[in-house]
Amino acid sequence: MRAAELAAAAMPAEDGGLPTAAMMEMAGAALAAAAMEKAPQGPVAIFCGPGGNGGDGFVAARGLRQAGREVRVGLFGDREKLIGDQAMMAGLFAGEVAPADPGIADGAACIIDCLFGAGLSRPLEAAPARLVEAVNERRGRGAFVIAADLPSGAFADGGALEGPAISADITLAFGAKKPCHLLYPARALCGEVIVIDVRIADAAILAQRPQTFENGPALWGGVFPQVRFDQHKYQRGGVAVVAGPRLATGAARLAARSALRVGAGAATLYAEPDAASECAAQSTAVMVRTIAEPDELARALGEGKTKAAVIGPGGGVGERTEKLARTVAASAAAAVFDADALTTFADNADDLFGLLRVGDVLTPHLGEFARVFPDLAETASSDRLGAARTAAARAGAILVLKGPDTVIAAPDGRAAINANAPPHLATAGAGDVLAGFIAGLLAQGMPGFEAAAAGVWLHGACGQIAGRGLIAEDLPEAMPAVYRALAGDGAGGKN
Repeated sequence: MRAAELAAAAMPAEDGGLPTAAMMEMAGAALAAAAMEKAPQGPVAIFCGPGGNGGDGFVAARGLRQAGREVRVGLFGDREKLIGDQAMMAGLFAGEVAPADPGIADGAACIIDCLFGAGLSRPLEAAPARLVEAVNERRGRGAFVIAADLPSGAFADGGALEGPAISADITLAFGAKKPCHLLYPARALCGEVIVIDVRIADAAILAQRPQTFENGPALWGGVFPQVRFDQHKYQRGGVAVVAGPRLATGAARLAARSALRVGAGAATLYAEPDAASECAAQSTAVMVRTIAEPDELARALGEGKTKAAVIGPGGGVGERTEKLARTVAASAAAAVFDADALTTFADNADDLFGLLRVGDVLTPHLGEFARVFPDLAETASSDRLGAARTAAARAGAILVLKGPDTVIAAPDGRAAINANAPPHLATAGAGDVLAGFIAGLLAQGMPGFEAAAAGVWLHGACGQIAGRGLIAEDLPEAMPAVYRALAGDGAGGKN
């Protein structure tokens, strides 16, 4: 973002260029407006740091003072050492500036955190840490806290917290969201995140070749499947789901039904003979075929009707799942490897990676990720984005690292962070539904990264509609309502 700001500042005005000082004015004005709205009465305390965020704070202080509000400004650092835009904005503020001290926030109706922004690279200690703790304590007693760009103490590029950090009611993200706004635990400290347009030219942002995105229809809507009147069911894509043994077919049945609900034209469960009747008794729209040996699955997948396949949900860990996974990988169908299909290869992950194609999708939760990528397990706990990217590149396939802040990563470095999942999705079978959603979109011709991202977002949207108390069976049934909402928004296709 800093590079984009500097690039925009260097552009001619007729091309959208704007000085960084003008961007700072807009950022500070937005902070002042937020304080006026959220805390219309009472003193406003502003803690300014020595960098760009501090300059935003001085602009906000000037605007609030001009509006007749009582403003207290505390500066962490030496005013004489401020440089550039920050020094100019400090000079334009005519009010008193005191050394940053927790007492400045006493009795404040609103506190604006402008201490540290996207440039922070180490945990806060000593005096800054005490300021953070004081702000959080005042918030607990009723002060409304606004963070400038990101809460001080958080790191812009990830969700990890290595020291104390501000807990805000709202965060004004300048120009664009940063990963910390979407990744836990930092995300939990941001409160409501509002993106403020500070007129960084689009060309300046695109010149940075961004590879990290917030997941949503804007990312994949352009390749979302269109429904045509002249299609028959297999032109809409057939999905194969390999079922587990008798009394363990529920996960596969969830995946198969979900593939249909997301738009695949047909879904077939492939089950062992003693499990087939169990599948048939619980499935109506989903077809059931028996397979006694992997060769039978290979012949079925070779018939040409199957465009995507799911292997792993409820399949069991062991030789049978490994053979069936190899069969799926050898077919022409795009593959989703989930659950037991991942754990089965825990001791020979390189064999799994050798089977994968770039459009195949792996969907591990953190535990399964640790089994397949044991050297990345610790990294995944602190840097989900980096771990997912590394894993996708190593596997040579799309990686969906599931969680409340699911990350979808491609081998080419692209990554999307999902932010629409409600907590109610933490329920048995929800991951099986997600596998079915992704496979259904793959079967309809979406590329792997986009299909995975869309499946994750639709999964979250279904969870929002089903609401608290949902069980996994409710998620595919919510899909028609999600599609109606998308059509009303003009996203996700015309039909």
